[in-house]
Amino acid sequence: MSAGSRTGRLMTMKAQPGRGDELAAAMLSVAAGLRDFPGCEVYLISQDRVDPDTIHIVEVWADEASARSALDAARTATAPVGIADVLAMLTEKPHRVDLVPLGGVGLGGAA
Repeated sequence: MSAGSRTGRLMTMKAQPGRGDELAAAMLSVAAGLRDFPGCEVYLISQDRVDPDTIHIVEVWADEASARSALDAARTATAPVGIADVLAMLTEKPHRVDLVPLGGVGLGGAA
């Protein structure tokens, strides 16, 4: 099965106790800013049903260069939410898993 050049990430972020809704809102704001970002195919924010202070983000990018470009842009962004704002809400460094998107429902151009 060929994956093409797409790249993906699964990010898990743990908010300080009681700040899960605030972190989720911040990440939804980040997602809104990526809506028209070149190469961003999926940027899905989810809140853990059992532990609402845990936020999961599924990312799919056209290629690694697009993902890097978005991260570079985020490093200098301050409005509406900057990286420093997000990191200040966390209890620990975000956990990142790199993925090779293969396809599925909702991923355009993939089987």
